[in-house]
Order: sequence, then C-alpha cells, then structure tokens
Amino acid sequence: APTHILIVPNHLIPTSNDIKASDEPALGRMMTVAAKLASEAGIAKDGYRLIMNCNQHGGQEVYHIHLHLVGGEPLGPMLSPRQ
Repeated sequence: APTHILIVPNHLIPTSNDIKASDEPALGRMMTVAAKLASEAGIAKDGYRLIMNCNQHGGQEVYHIHLHLVGGEPLGPMLSPRQ
C-alpha cells in the first residue's frame, strides 16, 4: 500500500498472547495514534487497515507487538480463499 506506518508500544510485549490488563492503556493509545496518523496521512476518510500478527501461523516475524497502519488505495479482501 502507498501508506504503511508501524505503531509500536514503548514497552516490550512479545505477542498478543502476552498482553496483560496493565497493557490496556498502551494498546488503547496505539489505536488513538493510528486514527490520528491516518487522518494526518489523508487516508482516514476513504479507509485503512490495521493489522497485528500473532506468532508463526499468524505471520509474526518481530516479537514485539506492533500495529501496521496501511492504506492509500483499495486494499481488497483481507484473506484469500483457500484452494
């Protein structure tokens, strides 16, 4: 996508499975930052996608959770049908 921004909390959370109740403020902040950055990038009105992967089968490659903000063009379906 033309716009691809990573949003990373400033304390280590390896995977979504490691999230604790005490992490809720940081995760909520990630969402408000995503909305702000999407607006600043001019993609909020048309829409964007937020992606967070978890572990190997989920496609996680970096073991510090982060949110991908992608947009700027139609992204199509989230998943392709299995064949």
